[in-house]
Amino acid sequence: MPVYGNKTVAPNGDSVDYVLPDFSYVDQDSNTVNASTIQNKIFATEFFFTSCPSICPKMQQQMLRFNEKYKNNPDVIILAFTIDPQRDSVGKLNAYARKLNIESSKWHLLTGNKDSIYALAENFLVSAADDPDAPGGHVHSGNFILVDKQRRLRGYYDGTDEESVNKLLDETDLLLKEK
Repeated sequence: MPVYGNKTVAPNGDSVDYVLPDFSYVDQDSNTVNASTIQNKIFATEFFFTSCPSICPKMQQQMLRFNEKYKNNPDVIILAFTIDPQRDSVGKLNAYARKLNIESSKWHLLTGNKDSIYALAENFLVSAADDPDAPGGHVHSGNFILVDKQRRLRGYYDGTDEESVNKLLDETDLLLKEK
């Protein structure tokens, strides 16, 4: 499986894979999710918003499949970042999680500063932006991103497409076998 992102050069001259930077956000239970939360975890990531009238409902149905497969695997979690933190408060994310029967220790619905979340989307190599002409006032990538235990970007999958999500499931299994 490939590793996405630009490589950098270490002080010793070795080429080093791109690694996601540290981050800290609050989930639907007011818990802080940061580098220690994802340490030694494989995770699927998405950018969404609870009032999204277009692709998000389809994405959530597909992410529920991912969640169902890995709900008992302690090495796999889901991080979902809202791109509408002004409306998606902790309370609203909590209600959304209850509606989808999301277990918060496995699937973190995250909120924080909008500019920080949009910048983080760029670190994941996907888009998120305000767009008053778009349904719901925001545009974002419909991709799910697979991240390995070293915080390297390992795959992109159309979160609205069942076959693409099947590939995400298969490639997550491959990552779980990596040493």
